[in-house]
Amino acid sequence: MMDDSRGREQPGPFGLCPRCVNVQVITSNRGARFFLCRLSLTDPRFPKYPPIPVVECTGYAPRPLTP
Repeated sequence: MMDDSRGREQPGPFGLCPRCVNVQVITSNRGARFFLCRLSLTDPRFPKYPPIPVVECTGYAPRPLTP
């Protein structure tokens, strides 16, 4: 379900997905990138490949910042 926001972080041009701990980036043989929501594997409220950009999502959890 992508209608409620868990945080106040501003989404980038690809939305929240690239910065979410629940995403797996899939790259095709042609170089296209897809954002697989791993929450979709256990919760039917989340689409497997959400339409980008996702600007609000109840499953969003930011990745920890790396130095």
